[in-house]
Amino acid sequence: MSAKPFWETNALHEMSAKEWESLCDGCGKCCLIKLEDTDTKELFYTDVACHMLDANICQCKDYSKRRELVDDCLQLEVDDVDEFKWLPQTCAYRLLHEGKDLPDWHYLICGDKNAVHQQKMSVQNRIVSETDVLEVAEHIVYWV
Repeated sequence: MSAKPFWETNALHEMSAKEWESLCDGCGKCCLIKLEDTDTKELFYTDVACHMLDANICQCKDYSKRRELVDDCLQLEVDDVDEFKWLPQTCAYRLLHEGKDLPDWHYLICGDKNAVHQQKMSVQNRIVSETDVLEVAEHIVYWV
């Protein structure tokens, strides 16, 4: 009988920094501009990405300095899990916080970091940079 993986045995707050970081599937959706209806609080995703997101590989161009380079870049912290409702429904951090399983295409399950792109669960080559957009509200999309 094999041991269960760390995400099935450890709560989010019990994970090491390395385990925490490894939960990211590399979809890039957290780096998209989101809009919120002020009346209904409904959240809308756009295909407009932070200028630091590389559209080909769905990674920050300078991850270690991202918070210095982008004023409103958010650091996902375990203390903020109750606020993770803004993350995509497929995000491992949100799924685990909600007591759900990781999807089959998550690389921790399938072993392939490209599966997120192959399954079209990432924003790979489907986004525009915020530097190229005049009106973000015209870019609302409905991601799977």
